[in-house]
Amino acid sequence: MELGFHLPIFDIDGGPKAIAGELARVGPAAEEAGATWLSFMDHFFQIEQTGLPAESNMLEGYTSLGFMAANTTTINLGLLVTGVTYRHPGLLAKTVSTLDVLSGGRAVLGLGAAWFEREHTGLGVPYPPLAERFERLEEAVQICKQMWDPEDNGSFDGTHYQLAETLCEPQPIRTPPLLIGGGGERKTLRLVAQYADACNLFASSPDDVAHKLGVLRRHCEDVGRDYDEIRKTVLAGSVEATQNGRDEFVRSMYPYVELGVHAAYVMPLGGKPAQFIEDVAPVIPQLADLG
Repeated sequence: MELGFHLPIFDIDGGPKAIAGELARVGPAAEEAGATWLSFMDHFFQIEQTGLPAESNMLEGYTSLGFMAANTTTINLGLLVTGVTYRHPGLLAKTVSTLDVLSGGRAVLGLGAAWFEREHTGLGVPYPPLAERFERLEEAVQICKQMWDPEDNGSFDGTHYQLAETLCEPQPIRTPPLLIGGGGERKTLRLVAQYADACNLFASSPDDVAHKLGVLRRHCEDVGRDYDEIRKTVLAGSVEATQNGRDEFVRSMYPYVELGVHAAYVMPLGGKPAQFIEDVAPVIPQLADLG
């Protein structure tokens, strides 16, 4: 199992002036530790699940990833996950392509249907009903795939999006893998089976994840997809950065390894994420030994 780091909090010790310097340390710390993934949320207001108020610091995701691209050399970079409502898919494909080129082929497109109504309303972003957001998600996937096909610069005529051209130059160095986040059994996991290179589930319990992966397997059978082609990842909360805490985390991940989960993503929740990454680093070879 691999380990990645997901940073949902920008309330850095020292205040806003300290954010850039801390993030410049986060990337090298993650790479030195042997992590394979570094991500941010795609939000404009802080979300209540972090325990912080909406008024807490929050950076725009793709600008932040561009900064991380300049401060890293090997780690994969993505948002967990891009809200489909926030950017027109043609512009999103161009943004992710730019990140991929400037990072040397390390961009991942994490994509989801979006859910945080408050920031949509607050910033004047349209917030369609859930069914329409999923329709838009599927069209966005199709547009991105067409934009990243150098042999197809033609039009796209969908229900929600119409593009006269899908020109995207330069093309990504590596076609960005598509990760679809969420565990919705009827729509989200069907889209994973049909389109995605990876999924991301909450590590709520081994039984819950086993059930979700079983649903995904059935969707794969329905659409003729090889289930084993899909990379399975889980968002595993935080880790107590002590010897006992690290050992307990490794033990808790073993059932997920048995389920075929390839990577766990953990979150530094305090104001010193680089230090958290350094403290947690010993679990990375231990997870690798699990399989």
